[in-house]
Amino acid sequence: MYRINDHQALVQTVDFFTPVVDDPYVFGQIAAANSLSDIYAMGAEPLFALNIIGFPSGTLPLSIMGEILKGGAHKAAEAGIEIIGGHTIDDQEPKYGLIVNGLIDPARVVTNSGARPGDDLILTKPLGIGIIVTALKKGKPDPAAVDAAVEAMSTLNGPAARAMQKVGVHACTDVTGFGLLGHLHEMTEGAGVGARIYRSQIPVIPGTRELAQEGFVPGGTYANLRFLEGAIDWNPEISEVERLILADAQTSGGLLISVPKQKTQQLLEELETAGVSVRALIGEITADSRGRIRVEP
Repeated sequence: MYRINDHQALVQTVDFFTPVVDDPYVFGQIAAANSLSDIYAMGAEPLFALNIIGFPSGTLPLSIMGEILKGGAHKAAEAGIEIIGGHTIDDQEPKYGLIVNGLIDPARVVTNSGARPGDDLILTKPLGIGIIVTALKKGKPDPAAVDAAVEAMSTLNGPAARAMQKVGVHACTDVTGFGLLGHLHEMTEGAGVGARIYRSQIPVIPGTRELAQEGFVPGGTYANLRFLEGAIDWNPEISEVERLILADAQTSGGLLISVPKQKTQQLLEELETAGVSVRALIGEITADSRGRIRVEP
């Protein structure tokens, strides 16, 4: 974030990755939605974006790159912005994402370190994306689960961000590669607080548990769980599969919002009005200077 003056700050982010689905147009949409997410997590509004793309022009037809770029452009248009340029390199594997510039009043920035004891935690997309994408890549697609994962990944977090700005919240992060637990741990550690979440209240894409039980778990998810060892207090009823789901590496996941308890109902209503289909109250922030997270059934 770069302060321009007392009332304006520029927010800039960049993100790109390899395909998570076979359809190049859908991949472009997902990559663009993911790139925009950091802007929304800070409560900012995007201004414009630049493409960043790697493409094996010697082995794949350029029409595929065209579809990727079309998907990104259409998702940017949905966000109300233009993609005004970018850069392409020849690469052995396709990669795509955006550099996104946004604008915000510095006094209204939402960070991931402002959570306070007593806050409620709201999640706006279901978990399971990493596990489902891994199953798809390994030739074990669950069509219904894949469709649900694609819908989640390609959904913009803009409406949820505007709802939280309207209500006023203490903290927010988007749930991506570190999984729900990893990003929540960043929140608790940064604010010097703890958290308690409830497995039964956390939305999970149907079919995720079965795929995880069959071993379709990305390496990043296992790494997330190992990294968090010692930082999580697990209720004994939480199984290994459930622990993996809570640490599952997400692509273009939802917002995790820490909201004052007296504003929770207002936020849930604003999210519903904004058309946010998932608005789950998954737990609360606790007083624990160690930043520990307690997971209950």
